[in-house]
Amino acid sequence: MTTNSKYVVLCAMVISLLTIACKDNKTNSKETTENITVEKIVPENLKWSERMMLSEIERFPKASLLDFRDKPKWSYTNGLVLCAASRVYEDTKNQKIYDYIYDYADEMIDSLGHIKTYKLSNQNLDMIKSGDVLLYLYPKTKEERFLKAMQTLDSQMETQPKTSDGGYWHKKVYPYQMWLDGLYMAEPFHTRYAKEYIEDGVVQQKIYDDVVLQFDLIQKHSRDEKSGLLYHGWDESKEQQWANKETGNSQHFWSRGMGWYGMAMVDVLDFLPENHPGRERIIIYLNKYAEAITKVQDTSGLWWQVLDQGNREGNYLEATGSAMFTYTFAKGVNKGYLPKKYLEIANKAYKGIIDNLISVEENGIVNLNKCCGVAGLGGNPYRDGSFDYYVNEIIRSNDPKGTGPFIMASLELNK
Repeated sequence: MTTNSKYVVLCAMVISLLTIACKDNKTNSKETTENITVEKIVPENLKWSERMMLSEIERFPKASLLDFRDKPKWSYTNGLVLCAASRVYEDTKNQKIYDYIYDYADEMIDSLGHIKTYKLSNQNLDMIKSGDVLLYLYPKTKEERFLKAMQTLDSQMETQPKTSDGGYWHKKVYPYQMWLDGLYMAEPFHTRYAKEYIEDGVVQQKIYDDVVLQFDLIQKHSRDEKSGLLYHGWDESKEQQWANKETGNSQHFWSRGMGWYGMAMVDVLDFLPENHPGRERIIIYLNKYAEAITKVQDTSGLWWQVLDQGNREGNYLEATGSAMFTYTFAKGVNKGYLPKKYLEIANKAYKGIIDNLISVEENGIVNLNKCCGVAGLGGNPYRDGSFDYYVNEIIRSNDPKGTGPFIMASLELNK
């Protein structure tokens, strides 16, 4: 054999060996990939309520940073999710969840009971909502600072500016305006605080009367008689660009605005005394509300961002309002305020959320998609309350204004 022939044979042998080695390597690599299982951060054998709560803790390890914040803040979204968390804890006794709730209060309330980032002079109803966290923790911890912070929030309610007929302004910077949002932000706290911490019967009765008055006024000023739906905001002065010059109402029926209102009714009824004359009125309002909301439910079980505009171009099936309506109906039936037929509506809605809006990552983290990130009226830049305004606000996943109500709906339906 010539030297060249030997060289050719040697090369062929080397190439053959390399080919076999590559094949083996590919096979091993494939086997290794197939054997890798992603660790489940959130176990999938838990109920949806606990799965979503643990997912929230994973997304926002500090509750003070809920709502995608880069700095701690005392705000309503924290109170909403932690209110849901407290119910999951009572259901599961998962210490991780209790610690998450406590750590928020511990971080945001100093040793003297001052609330960090909160300003009483802003007279902002949104800031009352996280008081629910303190109402939950104080009986368990007896930490005086939590009681003092609650007293501060109660003092805000006693000094909150009002419309001429007694409706709380949404914020001092929004004079003469009542928004549906405000009833959920303030009234459940105010009612429970009166029941559990006000000893003077006359003062207590006045608070109950004030709370019921807010529902009476929002029904009077914001409810559309034809559809039964309620407009997002009402401006007594009729000066806002978004306000109808005859009625003072904003233009549209916003899904989450109506969602806040429904949750406000079922939650306030937890604490309003059985013998208060306003209790039956709120239950009547709730039944009228349920009837109107059911009429605009989509066949998917979900609700549209602008409730009565269906699949008009730009409108979309929205998660936060859908979760809030589901919770309101489920709790309303469970408590005996609504007829049993609304449990079917709630279950249909819940199935719609699971089928269309929930996604689960490989590691078990649960996401709630298609949430309206924010919507309001007025301000700077100016929000005009138009259809285009509502459908063009940011849409995102895992907004706490959706995850909190989803958790509470899951608990009410025991899913």
